[in-house]
Amino acid sequence: MTTLDRGNPEGEIAKAAAAYSNWGRWGADDRLGTLNHLDEDKRRQGAALVRQGVSFSLSQRFDMNGPQKGWRRRTNPVHTMLDTGTDAAAGHQPFPHGIGGADDVIAMPLQCSTQWDGLGHIFDHGRAWNGRDAATTVTSEGDQVTGIEHMAADVAGRGVLLDVGRALGTDGELPDGFAITEDHLRATIEAQGPSSVVGRGDLVVIRTGQLTRARREGWGDYAGGDAPGLSFTTAGWLHRTEIAAVATDTWGFEVRPNEFDQAFQPLHQVAIPNMGLLIGEMWDPDALAEHCAADGVYEFWLTAAPLPITGAVGSPVNPVAVK
Repeated sequence: MTTLDRGNPEGEIAKAAAAYSNWGRWGADDRLGTLNHLDEDKRRQGAALVRQGVSFSLSQRFDMNGPQKGWRRRTNPVHTMLDTGTDAAAGHQPFPHGIGGADDVIAMPLQCSTQWDGLGHIFDHGRAWNGRDAATTVTSEGDQVTGIEHMAADVAGRGVLLDVGRALGTDGELPDGFAITEDHLRATIEAQGPSSVVGRGDLVVIRTGQLTRARREGWGDYAGGDAPGLSFTTAGWLHRTEIAAVATDTWGFEVRPNEFDQAFQPLHQVAIPNMGLLIGEMWDPDALAEHCAADGVYEFWLTAAPLPITGAVGSPVNPVAVK
């Protein structure tokens, strides 16, 4: 197991950023990062995994009962009706021959619930993905280069569930502050069997069980507080396996509190701007996990396209897994 110098986050982050950088790997103009690993062959392989036709949404609901508390101005979605059946019944809609309708609007931060972190979401010492200047890449008008709209057609392929909570936790859940190491990921794969072996171009979903606990006990500090998650030491595994993307059922993807004395989301700092890794957070794999545990198959077709919001550095998503 890799040993961290917990008192030296700057040095450890710099070392990992240099070791696992993909800058220039797919050319100076690249906008996809590790999604480049997910090619046509991998999509065909993923599509061939549909055998039963059973499908699962891996999304939390988008409503006022979500986990957000306003940190960094992130609030839960506000859904407002513009036109209703009451309006139609009262004759307030200017339509002929008895037709009526309803319309609505939603206001929400793009990362308030189940979502992707885009490549413009995190910087490392003023540098965005592929070494670009963060100040000119992401401006008040949005991400001018790697806006998440460029990924809208690409996030579909072989999905793999690593149910670490079930493999290593108590009653299917890991405790807050549990750092998932590469050894833990390997142990989970071994416990689950061959269908969970992870490789190039895969879309990996990691279940910790924290969302299960939050549903049972209340949100508490789910959005920003302590949580199980990936250890900083998994950066090498994330790079070496050449996965296309990774998502978890937690707010922050990596373990919280973070593993250094003074640091904030250090694995993000390596994975997004240096590795170009697409990261998903607050996914809901619970129903899928139950099915996988029952039939022993942990691979599936997964489609999880971000909304093509021009210049956005994140996007809500409704991932759908099909077995």
